[in-house]
Amino acid sequence: MTEQIPKEKLYTISRLNKNYPNYDKIIRLHKEAIEQHNDIYIDPETGFAVLTAEFLLKRGYCCGSGCRHCPYNEKI
Repeated sequence: MTEQIPKEKLYTISRLNKNYPNYDKIIRLHKEAIEQHNDIYIDPETGFAVLTAEFLLKRGYCCGSGCRHCPYNEKI
């Protein structure tokens, strides 16, 4: 069974510093992906696929790769 985290909290889970360029845009893309039931969104700078906190939580464990929206790092 996976831990329950309120959606509002999932939207803002991020390893990025709030001063990171495009931080607000990245958080908005992350929130939109979760609301649209997408497991990923595309990073606006790199074009790389980024996993959402919701997907990572459903996976059930931290892989140790430093995922941008890892919900397990948020508990530390």
